[in-house]
Amino acid sequence: MGNDASAIECRALTRVFRERRALDGLDLAVPRGSVTALVGSNGAGKTTLMKTLATLLTPTSGQARVDGLDVTADPAGVRRVLGYVPSEERSFYWRLTVAQNLEFFAAMHGVDPARCRREAAPHLEALRLTQRAATRFGELSTGMRQCLGIIRGLIHDPKVLLLDEPTRSLSPDLARVVWDLLRSLAADRGKTILIATHNLMEARTVADQLAVMHRGRIQGSGTLAELARTTGAGDDADLEAVFRTLTREAWEGDR
Repeated sequence: MGNDASAIECRALTRVFRERRALDGLDLAVPRGSVTALVGSNGAGKTTLMKTLATLLTPTSGQARVDGLDVTADPAGVRRVLGYVPSEERSFYWRLTVAQNLEFFAAMHGVDPARCRREAAPHLEALRLTQRAATRFGELSTGMRQCLGIIRGLIHDPKVLLLDEPTRSLSPDLARVVWDLLRSLAADRGKTILIATHNLMEARTVADQLAVMHRGRIQGSGTLAELARTTGAGDDADLEAVFRTLTREAWEGDR
């Protein structure tokens, strides 16, 4: 397995929890420099896939690579090139300030405080946290904590960024700021971004590639136009119609 055009590759990836197959022979290729939305209902396996790519879970079988590095054979190498933003931030230190938290986690990636401040400054400004640099994490709102998690994922300038439901706690206006930031990171800095979401509006707005996930498998991937053609949904079909077609056919095929 190996494709220079893809920053993330999965082949026959399986993860079993007791008797449940959270990932069931999953195949996926995410193009370099793209913003790809991993779309699926709750329970589809999106978070399990994200954690596996982030080396937090070990595959039961199959392969996964990030920037050409195998997540099982070289997890430390994967973590160097990867930024991961989970759906719920629980690992920050509540008594440390925003700035102190960022410097602490940056140091874990070998980033010194001066570089940390340089890297963080534009993101703090964009996500409206500049004035909160001296605020303790425990005093932040849920949305602010989510934004800080996004900044932490970027602090070591990773090539690949994984975000699990990144705007779930954000107001609509701040969600759009995040979407603009992610598009800019891909278009201007060549980063590869994979977003797990069940929000179809978010997927339509931010992503140029889509991967529809259902019951631990990728049922279809590509642009919306490509998916519409392959599903027979019609050239003018919207993402909701394509999603329904792919997931319904998968469900009926499993009966």
